[in-house]
Amino acid sequence: MLNIATWKRLVIWGLVLLGLYFASPNGFYTRVELHNDAVKTIEATGSNAELEADKSAWPDWAPNALVNLGLDLRGGAHLLAEVQVEDVYAARMDGMWPEVRNLLRDKRDTIGTIRRQDGAADELRVKISRPEALPQAIELVKTLAQPVVSLQGVGSTDIEVAAGREGEFVVTLSEAERIATDDRTIMQTLEIIRRRVDEVGTREPTIQRQGQDRILIQVPGIGSATELKDIIGKTAKLTFHPVKSRTTNGETEPGARNVLYPSLDDEGVYYVLEQSPVVTGEELTDAQPAFDQNGQPAVSFRFNVSGSRKFCEYTGENVGSPFAIVLDAEVISAPRINEQICGGSGIITGNFSIEESTNLAVLLRAGALPAELTYVEERTIGPELGQDSIDAGKIASIVAFVGVLVFMVLAYGWFGVVANIALILNVGMIFGLLSMIGATLTLPGIAGIVLTIGMAVDANVLVFERIREELKAGKGPARAIELGYEKALSAILDANITTFITAVILFVMGSGPVRGFAVTLGLGILTSVFTAIFLTRLMLVMWHERKQPKTLEIKGIRMAPKNRVFDFFKGAVFTLGGSGLAMVASVLFFFVIGLNFGIDFRGGTTIRTESTQAVDVGSYRDALAPLGLGDISIVEVNDVNFRDDQHVSQIRIEAQEGQEAMTPETMGLIENALSQVDPAITFPSVESVGPKVSGELVTTAVLAVVAAIGAVLVYIWLRFEWQFSLGAVAALVHDVVLTIGVFALLGIKFDLAIIAALLTIVGYSLNDTVVVFDRVRENLRRYKKMDLREVLNLSINETLSRTMMTSVTTLLALIALYMLGGDVIRGFVFAMIWGVVVGTYSSIFVASAILLRLGVKRNWDKVVAKDLGNEFAGIDG
Repeated sequence: MLNIATWKRLVIWGLVLLGLYFASPNGFYTRVELHNDAVKTIEATGSNAELEADKSAWPDWAPNALVNLGLDLRGGAHLLAEVQVEDVYAARMDGMWPEVRNLLRDKRDTIGTIRRQDGAADELRVKISRPEALPQAIELVKTLAQPVVSLQGVGSTDIEVAAGREGEFVVTLSEAERIATDDRTIMQTLEIIRRRVDEVGTREPTIQRQGQDRILIQVPGIGSATELKDIIGKTAKLTFHPVKSRTTNGETEPGARNVLYPSLDDEGVYYVLEQSPVVTGEELTDAQPAFDQNGQPAVSFRFNVSGSRKFCEYTGENVGSPFAIVLDAEVISAPRINEQICGGSGIITGNFSIEESTNLAVLLRAGALPAELTYVEERTIGPELGQDSIDAGKIASIVAFVGVLVFMVLAYGWFGVVANIALILNVGMIFGLLSMIGATLTLPGIAGIVLTIGMAVDANVLVFERIREELKAGKGPARAIELGYEKALSAILDANITTFITAVILFVMGSGPVRGFAVTLGLGILTSVFTAIFLTRLMLVMWHERKQPKTLEIKGIRMAPKNRVFDFFKGAVFTLGGSGLAMVASVLFFFVIGLNFGIDFRGGTTIRTESTQAVDVGSYRDALAPLGLGDISIVEVNDVNFRDDQHVSQIRIEAQEGQEAMTPETMGLIENALSQVDPAITFPSVESVGPKVSGELVTTAVLAVVAAIGAVLVYIWLRFEWQFSLGAVAALVHDVVLTIGVFALLGIKFDLAIIAALLTIVGYSLNDTVVVFDRVRENLRRYKKMDLREVLNLSINETLSRTMMTSVTTLLALIALYMLGGDVIRGFVFAMIWGVVVGTYSSIFVASAILLRLGVKRNWDKVVAKDLGNEFAGIDG
């Protein structure tokens, strides 16, 4: 019965309206952003007339969550920092030495003298002069152990004490404490970076942990990665040390347990200081820019109770002695202690500018980073390049959208109009979901939405083609619509689940833009299935209730000839042979020519330049040659979307020895050298990836592709049978190998985004293959005596119109993006266009042909038994 209960109708329309409700702020992006910024500022600093005016740009009762624009759309800086957690182990051991020394000092009569010995940074090695008392010393030191404060470390203590060489014992952190320390260090670093970035008022920064010891920092709207690194600062580690001596010889040996630090202001002057500080910056409660008694910029600070007590005691005991204030291993100043200081506050003077004193105060107020940060990846996207990407993405999306809408009306008439309404609501719901979860939209994310536009019609096409078949079989309008949805459901679910699997693997194993692409693709699949299964059905039911048609015909163009049956296995020897030869050629291209790996996989730096003057590759190369940067590749970039006075080049520089990412100093030399050749040159984008990260990305990329294929193999095996699974996987391998071969042959840049495209190809190819296999399974049940070859031919012909419709609509969207989306994502889109073509081919000529050769055993008793457990399960192998 073609009927939907009232409560179901309310739920369906309610979900649609809810999605559009949360998506609505994105239609007024600038106004909502102005409102959100004003609210944030009012909460932090208080209200004024200007802020209240900005706040009123959008009503308070309305939703205000926006889809965040990624760096490639808005411009900004991206850093991937590795936290050197081992630094904290060394600091813990240095801090423990005074405790151990004081504990054992009272037992010198029995254990003898106590000396700290040189050893690894993460251990405290102590020697006593009476080796026979070593067990006693070890037991005493063990009393300093504290319980590990973590869920994993319940029942463990923080230190381990063991005997070393004769008369020595070694103190180290326990494994449970190391794990807990690593976690605390990362979380503390995250919080400090967040505070420092928030201090400068940047909008919508992304600061999150990535992996075990890395932190991803993305800040839209900031000028460069170098500027972002300046905001984050170094470790900003403030310490106060007793001064042993002052020297002008930087090669002076400081002696055991001392350190030699240079003066920040007096060039050539060095101080020998005690290694263990009296007070550290961790005991500061506040730091503010100020002026000293001479009116020069300075920084005032205040200690907490513990710091005040230590400072008071030390200054009281050492009146007349110098006392060094050290910031990041440089002596800011070394004043003489004239009297005991017990107020808990002080002032740091030096040759500061007002800006420097303000920045130092920010760093100290935010807290010291507990460990050094090493930047293993950095990217700078200029706002102009971001705006170009937004404009190109908008135009491409609109053209793709309109193209798909027109094509659907031409193909299905009134039913195409219904599908188009659902498609428009589908895109709105995608943006609603993206806004609700605070997702970030990147260029690959836009490609994911455009791909969703092209693929969202697939479920509707499956349904409409089924309705056509039922009408052709003589069913009435109501029954045909009902059966169309029922019979298409299995294919819709199977096809979209396999694609969703690839999206999940992309999200789990990917990073940055690839993960953003996975989010939009995954959400697009969910909303597409919802609109196709529920929304369009409800719209057709409402239309049928109103019109009550006696007859029904779905008018429109057909992508496959009517009443014509093709024999797709007639030339199977040539198609399979051709595919095999093409795969062999692709493998040869890969090994002989090789892929044009981007910096994601090779490591190094890619710089995009722009100028109003024509690019002179030779002059650029001559200017960079004296810098000794190693292998340099310079190419001019051409695009039909460029202005007449827009001349773009791409410079790729190999990874520098000993550097994970390019240093600001090296980048400064490059900019100066090129500016000498072309004063009008600008650098809208700089991307630098260290060798360590690039190697990991290669491994992750390979694992992602293998994981996707493996997951699909298991899924199809469970839903169909092993013969179907092998046929589908053979088609996937065919598509991936041919795509790699084409990229090697054409020399197109192969980067991390292409892996996203490869996995999309896997999903798309599976979508086609599963639809065909689903019809094969159905026909094997229906025609129990029909030869397998005939069943396969019949199934392919029955789904041919749907296959061609889906391919054409997807290609319409992708070609629009390829032509109008700009050069930044052209390789990414090309991979998907190629994938659609080979995926359509392989689902017909590879997967089905292999299934025919493997054969399918028809044990119908077992089939019936399997049907009891799963109505969609079919053929037993």
